[in-house]
Amino acid sequence: MDFGWRVWHPSPAKPRYVPPPGAVDAHCHVFGPGEVFPYAAGRKYTPCDGSKADLFKLRDFLGFERNVIVQATCHGADNRALLDAIAHSDGRARGVATVTRDVSTDQLQQLHDGGVRGVRFNFVKRLVDRLPHDELQEIAAKIAPLGWHIVIYFEAAELEELQAFFLALPTPLVVDHMGTPVVADGADGSLFDRFMTFMAARGDIWCKVTCPERLSLEGPPYYSDVIPFGRRVVEAFPDRVLWGTDWPHPNLKTHTPDEGQLVDFIPHIAVTAELQRKLLVDNPMRLYWAN
Repeated sequence: MDFGWRVWHPSPAKPRYVPPPGAVDAHCHVFGPGEVFPYAAGRKYTPCDGSKADLFKLRDFLGFERNVIVQATCHGADNRALLDAIAHSDGRARGVATVTRDVSTDQLQQLHDGGVRGVRFNFVKRLVDRLPHDELQEIAAKIAPLGWHIVIYFEAAELEELQAFFLALPTPLVVDHMGTPVVADGADGSLFDRFMTFMAARGDIWCKVTCPERLSLEGPPYYSDVIPFGRRVVEAFPDRVLWGTDWPHPNLKTHTPDEGQLVDFIPHIAVTAELQRKLLVDNPMRLYWAN
């Protein structure tokens, strides 16, 4: 793994918050193991291994029942580690894959049969080389008949440039990490106002209210400065929000997150049992297990 890489927490705290029955960790990853599923030659980083067994152990410890596993950029468009994890989940995992423009209909059907329900487009420049928009439009057209969605990962300042392209895509959209807001700008600042306007532009745009550990200036254990952002999204769009651990926290430089603390963040942004059930059960089940 890369020098200075932060290995995931070996012994997270047991969360005080108890998720409702059927709760889904709707954003997490598997890394390798590299000896079995080699990392992509053109990767921007080399992580520590984070196996399916480690992920499922954490799921059970935190009190969740299901996972949505998102293909990590270090594996490129080789989705074998993702598919292997889903295949060994006893039906308790779905996936978001990475594909290229030359993917065939048969290959997409194989991914669908393997539990994939979306693809991810990553626009964060430090992680990937930006793909041409025409290539992404081709991929979007191919996956639309399957009823899949597109996960979009971008940073707040990029939304103004990208939103017209996003809104023209022919599938539901799922935004990673609340559009990566700038916490110092405030939950009522211009950047986050733009994001909320984007969320309201279509009824099929979803948001992951995830990763306070990536966004916070305050840091652990409470990440209190991120709470107003998450609460604003959850209360405005209660039927289109998702939550996840982001385990094993790729490329996080500041600290090693304790997943128990991340779970305890949930009731601060979804403050009623009804909102918590929508966030953790109803919404991810509708998006990932309905077909």
